[in-house]
Amino acid sequence: MRQVRESDSGTLKGTSLGIGEVALRSGLTVSTLHFYESRGLIKAFRSAGNQRRYPRSILRRLAVIKVAQKVGVPLADIAEALQALPSERTPGVRDWRRLSRHWKQSLDERIHALTQLRDQLDGCIGCGCLSLKACPLRNPEDDLADDGPGPHFRD
Repeated sequence: MRQVRESDSGTLKGTSLGIGEVALRSGLTVSTLHFYESRGLIKAFRSAGNQRRYPRSILRRLAVIKVAQKVGVPLADIAEALQALPSERTPGVRDWRRLSRHWKQSLDERIHALTQLRDQLDGCIGCGCLSLKACPLRNPEDDLADDGPGPHFRD
């Protein structure tokens, strides 16, 4: 770690980390960090020598990203949520609570949908999809009938 002046403004950016240091400390690959940056999840600045540098707070942000991914939050949702966090400081307990409340609701909805799928799957396995009209997974409430006669499938 070292102090680096941000190349645009010349202001002291504070203790910063190089991309290799961030990768090592976060357990992520350099290519993953580049990917996250391209998706707007994290942000680097350039040193006077044009090296990519990160504030130390990036480690907390990466921890939040990893936890959110582990519980199944899509990257697009993570990126949207992280935009609400201040970039100049490390996310704190209140920030995490706000994010987790939103994600908890989304996860509860997904858990409910997966539970329904699991519970209905037993009936589907035996049918061989010979009765698409009655299949609760492929044609709930026979709404494919509106597409006319013959087989119709949803993605």
